Amino acid sequence: MSTGLRVENLSVEYIARRGLGRARGEPHKALTDIHFTLAPGKTLGIVGESGSGKTTLGHAVLRMTPVTRGRILWGGVDLATLGDRELRPYRREMQLVFQDPYEAMNPRMSVGRIVAEPLILACDLDRHARRARTLQLLHQVGLDESLLGRHPRALSGGQRQRVTLARALATEPRLLVLDEPTSGLDVSLQARILNLLRDLQADKDLSYLFISHDLAAVSYVAQHTLVLFQGRMMEQGPTDTLLRRPAHPYTAALLAALPTPAPGRAPNSPAPATGAAVNPAPGGCAYYRWCGTAQPRCRMEAPEATPLGGDHWVACHYPRHETTRDL
Repeated sequence: MSTGLRVENLSVEYIARRGLGRARGEPHKALTDIHFTLAPGKTLGIVGESGSGKTTLGHAVLRMTPVTRGRILWGGVDLATLGDRELRPYRREMQLVFQDPYEAMNPRMSVGRIVAEPLILACDLDRHARRARTLQLLHQVGLDESLLGRHPRALSGGQRQRVTLARALATEPRLLVLDEPTSGLDVSLQARILNLLRDLQADKDLSYLFISHDLAAVSYVAQHTLVLFQGRMMEQGPTDTLLRRPAHPYTAALLAALPTPAPGRAPNSPAPATGAAVNPAPGGCAYYRWCGTAQPRCRMEAPEATPLGGDHWVACHYPRHETTRDL
């Protein structure tokens, strides 16, 4: 029986080049000591603003990005220690759905060829078996045979996203990393994709890492949520608890930035702070400059993740306890 995914103290650092605002050779810390657990058949939402490290985390879990330190335990095996040849059997079990489906597909290839490509590379199937499997995959994502000969430019945004999802399912994975799967789609298409993801998860017992800036979408599909800021974990816990009673000021600021759900109804969360005048000292809290409740301790000392009960963790010296609005 699968034990799911467990990430321990995962860090990713890059050596800065010219033009990044750092001296050559100085490391850029994209992720710092990230940890979480994802049970089989469950969804972990990963949220944060642009540049927070969401996509880097997804790529690191899949070993598409080099890991500086930490462990990525998949079924009890530490993927971070494996070479390319040793990783091959595990790559079939873990697939990525890219944020931009059009950019993720070869525009010269037909839908049939795009979906069948993983079957050619990873599965020992003859031509007739591949065609049957391709049709089955298209049907699973709500598409029909008439699209087989079309090219990506002839598809709608929702159809493109379904095609990339069908391709990701071709090798029968157990984990999908979904990088902003509903971005760029209108509201009705977003709802269809989210419902499709839930149906596929229930049918195939899939685990999802759901990367998104859309907290409403995360609240719909994810049982647990991880909040990132500048590559660091600010808060994580059961999605309902975290979104209704955020303990970290940054989580509360994200919620406050959501549109008011009804005319004349103001959000209960405070607006994001304009920031402290003094930058944090090396080793201080990454959110110090923007936190409206920061204390001198926050500038000098980075908080450790501490439990609040019920699998709810927060990295803050002075966590909040207020209740926020419904999503």
